[in-house]
Amino acid sequence: MTHQFTNNLINETSPYLLQHAHNPVNWYAWNSDVLDLAKKENKLIIISVGYAACHWCHVMEHESFEDESVAKTMNTHYINIKVDREERPDIDQVYMNAVQLMTGQGGWPMNVVALPDGRPIWGGTYFRKEQWISALEQLSKLYKDKPEKLYEYAEKLEQGIKNLDIVIHNKDEANFKLNLIDESVENWSSQFDHHHGGMKRAPKFMMPNNYHFLLRYAYQAKKKNIENYVHHTLTKMAFGGIYDQIGGGFSRYSVDDKWHIPHFEKMLYDNAQLVSLYADAYAITKNELYKNVIEETLTFVERELTGIHNNFYSSLDADSYNREGKLEEGAYYVWQKDELKTILGSDFELFSDYYNVNNYGHWEHKNYVLICNADDQSFLDKHKLSKETFQKKRNEWKTILLDTRNKRHKPRLDDKTLTSWNALMIKGYVDAYRVLDNKTYLDTAIKTAEFLISHQLKNDGGLHHNYKNGKSTINGYLEDYATTIEAFLALYEQTSNDKWLLTARDLANYTFDRFFDDNSKLFFFTSSDDAPLVSRSIEYRDNVVPASNSIMAKNLFKLSHYFNNDHFLNTATTMLNNVSPEINAYPSGFSNWLDLMLNYTNPFYEIAIAGEDSKEKILELNKVYLPNKIIAASKNQTTIPLLENRYIVNETLIFVCVDQTCQLPVKNTTEALKFIKK
Repeated sequence: MTHQFTNNLINETSPYLLQHAHNPVNWYAWNSDVLDLAKKENKLIIISVGYAACHWCHVMEHESFEDESVAKTMNTHYINIKVDREERPDIDQVYMNAVQLMTGQGGWPMNVVALPDGRPIWGGTYFRKEQWISALEQLSKLYKDKPEKLYEYAEKLEQGIKNLDIVIHNKDEANFKLNLIDESVENWSSQFDHHHGGMKRAPKFMMPNNYHFLLRYAYQAKKKNIENYVHHTLTKMAFGGIYDQIGGGFSRYSVDDKWHIPHFEKMLYDNAQLVSLYADAYAITKNELYKNVIEETLTFVERELTGIHNNFYSSLDADSYNREGKLEEGAYYVWQKDELKTILGSDFELFSDYYNVNNYGHWEHKNYVLICNADDQSFLDKHKLSKETFQKKRNEWKTILLDTRNKRHKPRLDDKTLTSWNALMIKGYVDAYRVLDNKTYLDTAIKTAEFLISHQLKNDGGLHHNYKNGKSTINGYLEDYATTIEAFLALYEQTSNDKWLLTARDLANYTFDRFFDDNSKLFFFTSSDDAPLVSRSIEYRDNVVPASNSIMAKNLFKLSHYFNNDHFLNTATTMLNNVSPEINAYPSGFSNWLDLMLNYTNPFYEIAIAGEDSKEKILELNKVYLPNKIIAASKNQTTIPLLENRYIVNETLIFVCVDQTCQLPVKNTTEALKFIKK
């Protein structure tokens, strides 16, 4: 039987799928009907995964998926499925595991050929047109002539994929020691690039959670060399082309080792986490550079990635239309010398020295990507400028160039809203408020949290993953629950509004019902309500975004202290104990777990504030970097266990507790901080 060749993506909402809606390929979105069709027609399946801001996804689309001859091969012999990895991270995880097992590496676009039942048999990332057609024709012939060979291979690969997700329940007693963390950091430090910051490699990813942990570890363990390395890295990233020197915000990674030439897509999740990272760094140092990065990044998010419901969009594309009307990577962001001379006039020489419109800042084709390589004070001394004069000039340059840039074709926007990434951004805004005391940041965080409650929270207490065109869709993944709980706990600490704390607890209880694995004592990535895939994965290794299990374990640790809940604490402890045997060999993949371990190896403080002036006391505590604490506060009587029976009329009292043992209450934060600093 044959069916009519039509591209079915036109009815989808994902901007990535819609980018492919006019390809001659007969694309389908992933759904049970399409999988049934593959079985019915006994056809191999092509599963092609990417995302809207992905440059090489666009290249492969143009070279192969827009080509009639390629489309003919795909349409004749295959059922073709396009997947937005951001909408369906569950599908992406399963097939990415398969590709990594088959090829030793992964990335996007990801292209997999599977049997009609969905089990993978071949795959890789980007393929040139000739490679792609050749592989598809060979696989099609093999499936026709010797299908048993492919089924035999699929069996082995399926077992390999399932083995990747097996986490052995560690029956040894949990015994977390600081020396394990010391050894892990020592092993890791051989990869540190002390010249440019980051790791000794290119491309360079920012990996915010790595530096979040290292910053905290260095601060608490008084490791000055590690602290200097982290601050050097944060400075170099802020100086680099990876940071948009004109419009604020970070690109996804740099292709070189000096953070200069970005892969120009800008992702919400990167910018959210980097705001939180720079906020903690600012709390420690009060470095003006960090403050500028926070403020400019949030201005970028507000300007480019904020929706009408106070929701946040997902990303900006790496590609935009150049002067010739062709899509080109970075076209929106780069500058040419003659253009800058015309715009800046007599200021050009000063500007070009600061932003390296020279060999150091040159990219290709006479294009420059702005990059700094000297701190402001050195630059002021060199040019005999006052700080005020230079700041005024720099602000004028940014305003003029941003206005000029806005007349260019803007990068394409992926305007879907993901619960998990919005939660990360809520936390970014809360952290910015915590250290800068800018009330508008807290207001934004609250509005977005209200959006999640009103649009993404389901009647049964669960979450949706996606929001687009007024509709909430796709059953939530563990990442949605973990990040939302984390964001709501951060909100509670700053607002003292019980709603955020109680909703966080309720979401945690929901994850136990739908996601918990009794064998590994970790959480599955997908709900028990979801249709099964080749494997039900457990995400526990930290990456550019921390693993959903490591975030969840930290949440349960905190919730256990808020609610005096042994079940939450025992689960968090068991989860950490289960992954701890792997940490030493690959610490960068367990940085969020290591951060949790610091809660066990150092005193962890519960700060309870009861009374009319509790919010003022929180603001005072925020002036100090205190990573090993939770705050519970109320102006009145409350049933929150940490605050119960601590309210006294006309008094504001601060209780500092460790392991349910409290110091005598004090009235000012200075006294409270003395207990902690001991």
